[in-house]
Amino acid sequence: MANTATRSFLQVAATEEATPPLRVVQIEGLVILKIIKHCKEFSPALVTGQLLGLDVGSVLEVTNCFPFPIREEDEEIEAEGANYQLEMMRCLREVNVDNNTVGWYQSTLFGSFQTVELIETFMNYQENIRRCVCIIYDPSRSNQGVLALKALKLSDSFMELYRSNNFTGEKLREKNLSWVDIFEEIPIKVSNSALISAFMTELEADTPVTQCDYERLQLSTSPFLERNVEFLIECMDDLSMEQQKFQFYYRNLSRQQAQQQAWLQKRRAENAARKNAGEEPLPEEDPSNPIFKPIPEPSRLDSFLITNQIANYCNQINGVAGQSFSRLYLTKALHDN
Repeated sequence: MANTATRSFLQVAATEEATPPLRVVQIEGLVILKIIKHCKEFSPALVTGQLLGLDVGSVLEVTNCFPFPIREEDEEIEAEGANYQLEMMRCLREVNVDNNTVGWYQSTLFGSFQTVELIETFMNYQENIRRCVCIIYDPSRSNQGVLALKALKLSDSFMELYRSNNFTGEKLREKNLSWVDIFEEIPIKVSNSALISAFMTELEADTPVTQCDYERLQLSTSPFLERNVEFLIECMDDLSMEQQKFQFYYRNLSRQQAQQQAWLQKRRAENAARKNAGEEPLPEEDPSNPIFKPIPEPSRLDSFLITNQIANYCNQINGVAGQSFSRLYLTKALHDN
């Protein structure tokens, strides 16, 4: 019996050490409403807030949240922000509310959230929190009839590479890391208590809706589509600038290699003459020579983020265009009849 108890304890300890991967982010409906309300009130300004909850196995439960205040640029944002967070969490703890930080939420405009600042924020959170997520909400996308809410986390392979700050082509090939491997999107599951579900059931109308919703047939999507195309063009220009950096690097690298070969041939010819004269040969490498100084390779992180952003804009344009074509064909069929 004692051996069985010992084995069970060891099994439990081993299970706790092997943390299961994060599979689902479970968010309460009230938290989603708070996030939507905060982001829409200050749109188009970008806002952020704290997520509170529990980390249970492969599920990250988000049970509460609170917004961060918007401050002027001349104020000490970091110190005041930290004091504000600690004070809010202390107040929540006093009223017996979950006060464990599990991440943060932030609003975005037309899906333009994949930036270096987001990665740095993730890395800062990872120093104190084992697993955290960022909830991204896009009010502009939600106005098109889609709940633009997604949960993101950094991939483990990317975080390891980011800590080493080595985004050269050789290192990326060694880690088999591409631009799609930076962020991981975690499925979101909305959870409500039994009382809230029963209350929502009572609020549902007994009779079906009889009023016609003509807004669903609105054919104009030009503002949203135009802004996405504008942002897409800006990203293409940024990507072209990044490609020019790499072209300049490879031109300098090929020029340096040609100079090294010319210098090496000259040195070998000189060594051959010294050998015939009975003198000791000179070394074939001269670290003090500028042509042997390695040229630093530009980081590929910015180009990876820009490519991610381009893919996001293309998906949004594809989705809006598909809905617009469906409405056009439906309107044409109604007009013909």
